[in-house]
Amino acid sequence: MPEVIKPVVRMLPLLAACLVAWLLGDAPAHAQLRVPAIPLTEDRQSISTSLQLLALLTVLSLAPAILVMMTAFTRIVIVLSFTRQALGTQAMPPNQVMVGLALFLTLFVMTPTLQRIQKEALEPYQSGRITQGQALKAAEGPIRTFMLRQTRQRDLGLFVRMAKIERPRRPSDIPTWVVVPAFVTSELKTAFQMGFTLYLPFLVIDLVVSSILMSMGMMMLPPVMVSLPFKLILFVLVDGWHLLARGLVQSFQ
Repeated sequence: MPEVIKPVVRMLPLLAACLVAWLLGDAPAHAQLRVPAIPLTEDRQSISTSLQLLALLTVLSLAPAILVMMTAFTRIVIVLSFTRQALGTQAMPPNQVMVGLALFLTLFVMTPTLQRIQKEALEPYQSGRITQGQALKAAEGPIRTFMLRQTRQRDLGLFVRMAKIERPRRPSDIPTWVVVPAFVTSELKTAFQMGFTLYLPFLVIDLVVSSILMSMGMMMLPPVMVSLPFKLILFVLVDGWHLLARGLVQSFQ
Protein backbone atom coordinates (compact mmCIF):
# COMPACT_ATOMS: atom_id res chain seq x y z
CA MET A 1 0.00 0.00 0.00
CA PRO A 2 1.44 3.44 -0.92
CA GLU A 3 2.79 5.49 1.98
CA VAL A 4 0.49 8.40 1.02
CA ILE A 5 -2.64 6.26 1.43
CA LYS A 6 -1.74 4.58 4.73
CA PRO A 7 -2.38 7.67 6.95
CA VAL A 8 -5.73 8.20 5.21
CA VAL A 9 -6.82 4.61 5.82
CA ARG A 10 -5.72 4.76 9.44
CA MET A 11 -7.70 7.96 9.91
CA LEU A 12 -11.04 6.32 9.07
CA PRO A 13 -11.75 4.90 12.58
CA LEU A 14 -11.00 8.30 14.10
CA LEU A 15 -13.33 10.02 11.64
CA ALA A 16 -16.01 7.45 12.41
CA ALA A 17 -15.67 8.19 16.11
CA CYS A 18 -15.99 11.91 15.40
CA LEU A 19 -19.17 11.32 13.43
CA VAL A 20 -20.71 9.06 16.09
CA ALA A 21 -19.79 11.47 18.85
CA TRP A 22 -21.52 14.26 16.95
CA LEU A 23 -24.60 12.13 16.20
CA LEU A 24 -24.96 10.87 19.77
CA GLY A 25 -24.15 14.21 21.31
CA ASP A 26 -21.54 12.67 23.63
CA ALA A 27 -18.76 15.07 22.77
CA PRO A 28 -18.19 17.97 25.21
CA ALA A 29 -19.81 21.20 24.19
CA HIS A 30 -16.49 23.02 24.23
CA ALA A 31 -14.69 20.41 22.14
CA GLN A 32 -14.13 21.64 18.62
CA LEU A 33 -13.57 19.09 15.88
CA ARG A 34 -10.17 19.84 14.45
CA VAL A 35 -9.11 18.69 11.00
CA PRO A 36 -6.09 16.41 11.49
CA ALA A 37 -3.02 17.15 9.44
CA ILE A 38 -2.10 14.29 7.11
CA PRO A 39 1.64 13.57 7.09
CA LEU A 40 2.96 12.85 3.60
CA THR A 41 6.70 12.69 4.29
CA GLU A 42 8.94 11.03 6.83
CA ASP A 43 9.65 14.31 8.61
CA ARG A 44 5.83 14.75 8.99
CA GLN A 45 5.65 18.15 7.31
CA SER A 46 2.08 19.43 7.13
CA ILE A 47 0.53 20.25 3.81
CA SER A 48 -1.32 23.44 3.08
CA THR A 49 -4.81 24.07 4.39
CA SER A 50 -6.41 23.76 0.96
CA LEU A 51 -4.81 20.37 0.36
CA GLN A 52 -5.81 19.26 3.86
CA LEU A 53 -9.41 20.16 3.07
CA LEU A 54 -9.21 18.32 -0.27
CA ALA A 55 -7.77 15.23 1.43
CA LEU A 56 -10.44 15.35 4.13
CA LEU A 57 -13.24 15.58 1.54
CA THR A 58 -11.72 12.64 -0.29
CA VAL A 59 -11.62 10.60 2.92
CA LEU A 60 -15.21 11.51 3.75
CA SER A 61 -16.38 10.48 0.28
CA LEU A 62 -14.66 7.10 0.60
CA ALA A 63 -15.37 6.58 4.28
CA PRO A 64 -18.94 5.19 3.95
CA ALA A 65 -17.90 2.52 1.46
CA ILE A 66 -14.81 1.56 3.44
CA LEU A 67 -16.39 1.70 6.88
CA VAL A 68 -19.26 -0.63 5.95
CA MET A 69 -16.61 -3.20 5.00
CA MET A 70 -14.87 -2.82 8.38
CA THR A 71 -17.99 -3.11 10.54
CA ALA A 72 -20.91 -5.48 11.08
CA PHE A 73 -22.88 -3.96 8.19
CA THR A 74 -21.86 -6.54 5.57
CA ARG A 75 -23.17 -9.55 7.48
CA ILE A 76 -26.34 -7.84 8.65
CA VAL A 77 -27.48 -6.47 5.29
CA ILE A 78 -26.82 -9.78 3.51
CA VAL A 79 -28.79 -11.78 6.07
CA LEU A 80 -31.68 -9.32 5.87
CA SER A 81 -31.66 -9.62 2.08
CA PHE A 82 -31.71 -13.41 2.31
CA THR A 83 -34.67 -13.19 4.67
CA ARG A 84 -36.66 -11.07 2.25
CA GLN A 85 -35.89 -13.41 -0.63
CA ALA A 86 -36.81 -16.47 1.43
CA LEU A 87 -40.15 -14.91 2.29
CA GLY A 88 -40.74 -14.16 -1.38
CA THR A 89 -42.18 -10.72 -0.67
CA GLN A 90 -40.32 -9.12 -3.58
CA ALA A 91 -39.63 -5.51 -2.51
CA MET A 92 -41.26 -5.70 0.91
CA PRO A 93 -39.81 -4.37 3.15
CA PRO A 94 -38.43 -1.69 0.81
CA ASN A 95 -34.70 -1.32 0.29
CA GLN A 96 -34.65 1.90 2.32
CA VAL A 97 -36.11 0.09 5.32
CA MET A 98 -33.72 -2.84 4.98
CA VAL A 99 -30.65 -0.65 4.68
CA GLY A 100 -31.84 1.63 7.50
CA LEU A 101 -32.41 -1.35 9.80
CA ALA A 102 -29.00 -2.73 8.86
CA LEU A 103 -27.35 0.61 9.65
CA PHE A 104 -28.93 0.93 13.08
CA LEU A 105 -28.21 -2.70 13.95
CA THR A 106 -24.63 -2.05 12.85
CA LEU A 107 -24.47 1.01 15.11
CA PHE A 108 -25.87 -1.08 17.96
CA VAL A 109 -23.25 -3.79 17.47
CA MET A 110 -20.37 -1.35 16.92
CA THR A 111 -21.21 1.07 19.76
CA PRO A 112 -18.81 -0.54 22.30
CA THR A 113 -16.00 -0.37 19.74
CA LEU A 114 -16.79 3.23 18.78
CA GLN A 115 -17.00 4.22 22.44
CA ARG A 116 -13.51 2.80 22.96
CA ILE A 117 -12.27 4.84 19.98
CA GLN A 118 -13.88 7.99 21.36
CA LYS A 119 -12.48 7.42 24.86
CA GLU A 120 -8.99 6.27 23.88
CA ALA A 121 -8.35 8.35 20.76
CA LEU A 122 -10.82 11.14 20.02
CA GLU A 123 -11.18 12.76 23.45
CA PRO A 124 -7.43 12.70 24.30
CA TYR A 125 -6.63 14.12 20.85
CA GLN A 126 -9.19 16.92 21.14
CA SER A 127 -7.89 17.84 24.58
CA GLY A 128 -4.30 17.89 23.32
CA ARG A 129 -3.05 15.05 25.55
CA ILE A 130 -1.84 12.95 22.62
CA THR A 131 -0.51 13.69 19.17
CA GLN A 132 -2.16 12.93 15.85
CA GLY A 133 -0.03 9.82 15.30
CA GLN A 134 -0.89 8.48 18.74
CA ALA A 135 -4.58 9.16 18.14
CA LEU A 136 -4.54 7.28 14.83
CA LYS A 137 -2.79 4.33 16.46
CA ALA A 138 -5.26 4.30 19.34
CA ALA A 139 -8.24 4.52 16.98
CA GLU A 140 -6.96 1.67 14.84
CA GLY A 141 -6.67 -0.75 17.76
CA PRO A 142 -10.39 -1.27 18.63
CA ILE A 143 -11.40 -1.67 14.97
CA ARG A 144 -8.66 -4.25 14.43
CA THR A 145 -9.70 -6.11 17.57
CA PHE A 146 -13.30 -6.31 16.35
CA MET A 147 -12.30 -7.49 12.88
CA LEU A 148 -9.81 -10.08 14.13
CA ARG A 149 -12.39 -11.50 16.56
CA GLN A 150 -14.79 -12.13 13.65
CA THR A 151 -12.18 -13.34 11.14
CA ARG A 152 -11.52 -17.03 10.57
CA GLN A 153 -7.92 -18.19 10.84
CA ARG A 154 -8.21 -19.86 7.43
CA ASP A 155 -9.09 -16.60 5.69
CA LEU A 156 -6.48 -14.67 7.61
CA GLY A 157 -3.80 -17.20 6.67
CA LEU A 158 -4.85 -17.03 3.02
CA PHE A 159 -4.31 -13.28 2.73
CA VAL A 160 -1.09 -13.42 4.76
CA ARG A 161 0.30 -15.92 2.27
CA MET A 162 -0.93 -13.95 -0.74
CA ALA A 163 0.60 -10.75 0.68
CA LYS A 164 3.95 -12.61 0.90
CA ILE A 165 4.77 -11.10 4.25
CA GLU A 166 6.69 -12.69 7.08
CA ARG A 167 4.67 -15.13 9.16
CA PRO A 168 3.20 -13.05 12.03
CA ARG A 169 3.84 -14.18 15.58
CA ARG A 170 0.87 -12.32 17.05
CA PRO A 171 -2.23 -10.53 15.69
CA SER A 172 -0.66 -7.11 16.11
CA ASP A 173 1.99 -8.05 13.53
CA ILE A 174 -0.64 -8.43 10.76
CA PRO A 175 -1.04 -5.23 8.68
CA THR A 176 -4.50 -3.69 8.55
CA TRP A 177 -4.61 -3.92 4.74
CA VAL A 178 -4.36 -7.71 5.18
CA VAL A 179 -6.90 -7.92 8.00
CA VAL A 180 -9.67 -6.06 6.12
CA PRO A 181 -10.07 -8.42 3.10
CA ALA A 182 -9.79 -11.46 5.39
CA PHE A 183 -12.51 -10.00 7.61
CA VAL A 184 -14.81 -9.29 4.64
CA THR A 185 -14.32 -12.81 3.29
CA SER A 186 -15.20 -14.32 6.67
CA GLU A 187 -18.24 -12.08 6.97
CA LEU A 188 -19.51 -13.19 3.56
CA LYS A 189 -19.23 -16.87 4.49
CA THR A 190 -20.94 -16.35 7.84
CA ALA A 191 -23.74 -14.36 6.21
CA PHE A 192 -24.33 -17.05 3.59
CA GLN A 193 -24.39 -19.74 6.27
CA MET A 194 -27.02 -17.81 8.20
CA GLY A 195 -28.97 -17.18 4.99
CA PHE A 196 -29.00 -20.90 4.18
CA THR A 197 -30.37 -21.66 7.64
CA LEU A 198 -33.11 -19.06 7.17
CA TYR A 199 -34.09 -20.49 3.79
CA LEU A 200 -34.74 -24.04 5.03
CA PRO A 201 -38.16 -23.61 6.78
CA PHE A 202 -39.53 -21.51 3.92
CA LEU A 203 -38.23 -24.01 1.37
CA VAL A 204 -40.13 -26.76 3.17
CA ILE A 205 -43.34 -24.73 2.90
CA ASP A 206 -42.76 -24.19 -0.83
CA LEU A 207 -42.20 -27.92 -1.38
CA VAL A 208 -45.31 -28.90 0.57
CA VAL A 209 -47.50 -26.39 -1.27
CA SER A 210 -46.11 -27.45 -4.65
CA SER A 211 -46.77 -31.13 -3.89
CA ILE A 212 -50.34 -30.41 -2.81
CA LEU A 213 -51.09 -28.32 -5.90
CA MET A 214 -49.69 -30.98 -8.22
CA SER A 215 -51.70 -33.72 -6.51
CA MET A 216 -54.86 -31.62 -6.96
CA GLY A 217 -54.07 -31.07 -10.64
CA MET A 218 -53.77 -27.30 -10.22
CA MET A 219 -50.78 -27.04 -12.52
CA MET A 220 -51.47 -23.49 -13.72
CA LEU A 221 -51.63 -21.92 -10.26
CA PRO A 222 -48.20 -20.52 -9.22
CA PRO A 223 -47.14 -22.18 -5.95
CA VAL A 224 -45.58 -18.91 -4.79
CA MET A 225 -48.99 -17.22 -4.60
CA VAL A 226 -50.30 -19.97 -2.34
CA SER A 227 -47.20 -20.44 -0.17
CA LEU A 228 -46.63 -16.70 0.47
CA PRO A 229 -49.48 -16.30 3.02
CA PHE A 230 -48.32 -19.42 4.87
CA LYS A 231 -44.73 -18.18 5.02
CA LEU A 232 -45.88 -14.78 6.24
CA ILE A 233 -48.09 -16.24 8.98
CA LEU A 234 -45.26 -18.54 10.08
CA PHE A 235 -42.82 -15.61 10.22
CA VAL A 236 -45.30 -13.54 12.22
CA LEU A 237 -46.23 -16.33 14.65
CA VAL A 238 -42.63 -17.06 15.58
CA ASP A 239 -41.92 -13.30 15.88
CA GLY A 240 -39.39 -13.51 13.07
CA TRP A 241 -38.00 -9.98 13.21
CA HIS A 242 -37.35 -10.34 16.93
CA LEU A 243 -35.53 -13.64 16.43
CA LEU A 244 -33.62 -12.29 13.44
CA ALA A 245 -32.41 -9.16 15.24
CA ARG A 246 -31.41 -11.18 18.30
CA GLY A 247 -29.59 -13.77 16.21
CA LEU A 248 -27.68 -11.13 14.25
CA VAL A 249 -26.54 -9.26 17.34
CA GLN A 250 -25.59 -12.41 19.22
CA SER A 251 -23.60 -13.70 16.24
CA PHE A 252 -21.03 -10.97 16.94
CA GLN A 253 -20.64 -11.79 20.61
